[in-house]
Amino acid sequence: MQEILTAISDPTRRAALNLIWDGGEHCVCELMARLDASQSRMSRHMKVLREAGLVTDRRDAQWVRFRRNPDLAPDLVAIIDAVLTVERKLERKVA
Repeated sequence: MQEILTAISDPTRRAALNLIWDGGEHCVCELMARLDASQSRMSRHMKVLREAGLVTDRRDAQWVRFRRNPDLAPDLVAIIDAVLTVERKLERKVA
């Protein structure tokens, strides 16, 4: 559980999860562009999310594509859903 809490504690990782959580696959290049992050920074963040078990990856030629881990336990999915919902609400209040 500590690894998951650490993974979702960073705003960039939460933003990446928010993009990935829709169920589609997203390459690092897309995440970099959407989150205005360098390749090395985005790769480090995605490694943390992958090691926490929140996302899976697959290599597609030179690209690495990430998606939500389909085997994530339902109670953990509920936690991530709740965190992302709060994050979206806070973003709307600031905007």
